[in-house]
Amino acid sequence: MDEGEGFVKKGGDGEGASISKNKAKKDAKKAEKAERAAQRQQTRSAASSEGASESDETDPLSPNYGDIPLEDIQSKCITGRTWTDLRELSAEMKDKSVLIRGRVQTIRPMSKKIVFLVVRQNMSTVQCVLVVSKDIISTQMVRFAASLSKESIVDVEGVISVPDPKDPIKSATQQVEIHVRKLYCVNRNMYNLPINIEDASRSETEFKEAEKSGKQLVRVGQDTSLNNRVIDLRTAANQGIFGVKSEFVNEFRRRLRLKKFVEIFTPKVIAGSSEGGAEVFKLDYKGQPACLAQSPQLHKQMTVCGGFSRVFEVGPVFRAENSYTHRHLCEFVGLDVEMEIMEHYYEVCDLVAELFVAIFNHVNENCSEELEAINRQYPFEPLKYLLPDGNVLRLTYDQGIEMLKEAGVKIEPMGDLNTEAEKKLGKLVSDKYNTDFYILTRYPLNTRPFYTMPCHDNPDYSNSFDVFLRGEEIISGAQRIHDLEILTERAEKCGIDVKTISTYIDSFRHPAPLHGGFGAGLERVVMLFCGLNNIRKCSLFPRDPQRLTP
Repeated sequence: MDEGEGFVKKGGDGEGASISKNKAKKDAKKAEKAERAAQRQQTRSAASSEGASESDETDPLSPNYGDIPLEDIQSKCITGRTWTDLRELSAEMKDKSVLIRGRVQTIRPMSKKIVFLVVRQNMSTVQCVLVVSKDIISTQMVRFAASLSKESIVDVEGVISVPDPKDPIKSATQQVEIHVRKLYCVNRNMYNLPINIEDASRSETEFKEAEKSGKQLVRVGQDTSLNNRVIDLRTAANQGIFGVKSEFVNEFRRRLRLKKFVEIFTPKVIAGSSEGGAEVFKLDYKGQPACLAQSPQLHKQMTVCGGFSRVFEVGPVFRAENSYTHRHLCEFVGLDVEMEIMEHYYEVCDLVAELFVAIFNHVNENCSEELEAINRQYPFEPLKYLLPDGNVLRLTYDQGIEMLKEAGVKIEPMGDLNTEAEKKLGKLVSDKYNTDFYILTRYPLNTRPFYTMPCHDNPDYSNSFDVFLRGEEIISGAQRIHDLEILTERAEKCGIDVKTISTYIDSFRHPAPLHGGFGAGLERVVMLFCGLNNIRKCSLFPRDPQRLTP
């Protein structure tokens, strides 16, 4: 190997020794890392003794507080201690000793002898108080507590106290107070916060009230929130949003399994576009052209052809469309279902109505804390999703168009509904039927994907449906074409190169059962259920045409 190819000579008296450039870089990084660690430890030590006029040695209570040395939390031992979840703290625990762990949300020194801390864990917060008391709390311990930085992680040991019900605690969710006996910092926040949790948690109501009183509050914009998503996710509203999202998925899975559906996992790298059109992420697959799946559509149909009569999938979906709207993402979580039908695609509509009503009921009954947290920052009206007779409203496409025309809305004949028309129809339906949730059936065939079955009585229409929530589409579904000849003809008519989906087409040769299904976008469903104004709030780390990080 030449000297220029990965080795550098060391200087010196003809030493002739050489070291790897990579090794030199690694050694430099190690030294830099060690130096940073030493600096952090030095800062920790300075912070823990900040403001103290006496050393730890002169404070007999010093073992009851301080920064925990790193070596003690490197899985050094199992102590058998039990930490109490903040959600479990209640008046029934009065006078009991508890150990909790959480983040320091606020620090309020009232004097040299009293300091209040609000400690947060997920959506729950509790007020902790340290008051100088002989043989229990020293002035040094109060100073240590006051020196903590926001978002530091702490262990708190103390006794539960219950305030007078006439004077509830306004600064925390839990209506108890912890009288601190021991306080240890597990991991101290050493850096300035890019955004404050309090600022990121403010509602529009707070801003309006502040404006009336002449106060000026910091407003954290959406881009700033997403750029600092790790901090932003700590707000109660975001904890609530993703708690609700998790429950949606769990109940979706549970309900379908009860109906003997099998969960499947289809490939996300495919040879051709799954929906047709140009909105796909193209890539090179070992020298072969490929793309990311726009949906699991083709593979879930192939699975039904393979003898699985009822299947579903929860997985990522990729759309390369340049949609800069409040409801579009380039990557989202798809909720997909495919099933054999016996006679009519209404069997799929019936499943959708039953399934989503059950999910809505489940979330309302089991996510009250999460919904309350969301509602505090983003107020919304509870969803109306049933007619007085307990059923889900079902209209035809033509009935919907007629309602729009009667309201003076101009609609393209046999065209798809745009966002404005969807919202207008949603308002009309809400006013007339008092529901935010409805199914629109029998769409024009030219608005649907190539695999959609035409209507038996009019080939210009299709056996398809969309489902709407608060005036926006959340689900598309249909009976699929099971006849090989018609399927091939439709694909070619829609401009799809049949060779790129040959394995899909071949699945229908032997032959395929009558079947149908639907797909929903999880983030959009959650957004509309919670009455939020932007889908990015419902995506953990959203991907849109302009955002690839964090």
